[in-house]
Amino acid sequence: MTPALQRASARSADVLVTGEFAFATADFRAIAEIAKDDAGIDLPESKATLVYSRLAKRLRSLGLATFSEYLDRVRADDQERGSMIAALTTNVTRFFREPHHFEYLRKNILEPKAAHVRKGGRLRLWSSACSTGQEPYSMALTVLSVFPDAPQLDIRILATDLNANVVAHGKRGMYRKEEVAEVPQAMRTKWLESVPGDADSMRVADATRSLVAFRELNLMSNWPFKGPFDAIFCRNVAIYFDHETQAMIWKRLSSLLASGGDLYIGHSERVAGPALNVLTANGVTSYRKKSDAQR
Repeated sequence: MTPALQRASARSADVLVTGEFAFATADFRAIAEIAKDDAGIDLPESKATLVYSRLAKRLRSLGLATFSEYLDRVRADDQERGSMIAALTTNVTRFFREPHHFEYLRKNILEPKAAHVRKGGRLRLWSSACSTGQEPYSMALTVLSVFPDAPQLDIRILATDLNANVVAHGKRGMYRKEEVAEVPQAMRTKWLESVPGDADSMRVADATRSLVAFRELNLMSNWPFKGPFDAIFCRNVAIYFDHETQAMIWKRLSSLLASGGDLYIGHSERVAGPALNVLTANGVTSYRKKSDAQR
């Protein structure tokens, strides 16, 4: 093979994805390194086509010609760096997704604590990857089914996500009518409201929204709160992490659970590592923190 053909062959082998923008191995590895460092996201090379399709949209919107230019932009612009991480994650959510978790929340946490809370006791819940808000609002609606006067009690739900755009969406609390179809009719009538001038949308009522505090939070960073939480939802998040990072996240989450508190995870996830020293399976993708006497 001539030197020219060797160079052409090397260039061809280096391209992971061909399309509107050449996507080289070096580009993918640089993006994967940033995703790992910033958000703990594990991107094997088998995800190259997915990464390309997600980020090609960013190149078009920014008017850039190459991934090399895009990476220069990401390294120099924290906002675009955040947009890249957001583009690489999937914000698939809906009201009462995996409904058994909300049933567990009601039966295992809310109802047993009802007398304590009505006497002035605190109740704290955390939606740790809240996306556009359907999960924490489903938690709030479940709370209201047990405590209709929850806004007057010491009950709070923390909702966090690393994506500023979805956090802002959650704060607004406005959804298309087809999005709230999974909310039982009685709950829709009592705790959601029509949007004046928009017949196709509904808004989460003020009483419901008052229970939820939305905040930006990267689970790989410091957590500026101490808990303890009576229940934590961390669903379909660990699927983005390697096994070591998953074990670290489960351990950190379990340390913020109250004794007897529940952790709810995604249907394809399993808790592993040191967290199993303090957690025990308590239903389908549900784990309960052991009491001191049980450890």
